[in-house]
Amino acid sequence: MPTVDRDVHPKVRLLETASRLFYAEGIHAIGVERLVSEAAVTRATFYRHYPTKDDLVAAYLRATSEQIRAGVGAMTRGKPAREALLAALGIIGDRTLDDDFRGCQFLNAAAEYPDPAHQVRQVIDDHRDWFFGVLRDLARDAGHADPDHAARTLVLLRDGALHGGNLDDAETVRTTLRRAVTDVVG
Repeated sequence: MPTVDRDVHPKVRLLETASRLFYAEGIHAIGVERLVSEAAVTRATFYRHYPTKDDLVAAYLRATSEQIRAGVGAMTRGKPAREALLAALGIIGDRTLDDDFRGCQFLNAAAEYPDPAHQVRQVIDDHRDWFFGVLRDLARDAGHADPDHAARTLVLLRDGALHGGNLDDAETVRTTLRRAVTDVVG
């Protein structure tokens, strides 16, 4: 268990603890008792900030989405559209090489929350819609004949790489993703 910095606000500690544990071990595998213990907060503090565990899960995914959006923005900003598309998907290939890589937080959560009406699934869907939109707009700006089809294909490649990177040789997955994206982008 990592050392707890009590100078960090309890709500932030809960979110950071949840992010680490949910990604490493799965959402349903982690109970409230473990979260409060590792975040060094009381149950009352937990429920004051997150009325339900699902509220914390949604916050975890929203925070993850914000980080990804910032990363994609930083990697694509100021680049020509084709180069930006390659960069946006290159981030994913690079991520599969990380020692702590356990797949995609959103795909992992979707497997645990199958109900499309659930608040957690709505956060997942919002993130996926955003990423699709980024890819579609870049494909359009790059002059792709069918930007919607290109974006759908690229999202599927992303999903496959994020699953494959957890199961197969990560370098092979990264290289294959790069080649497939280049085939789609042209």
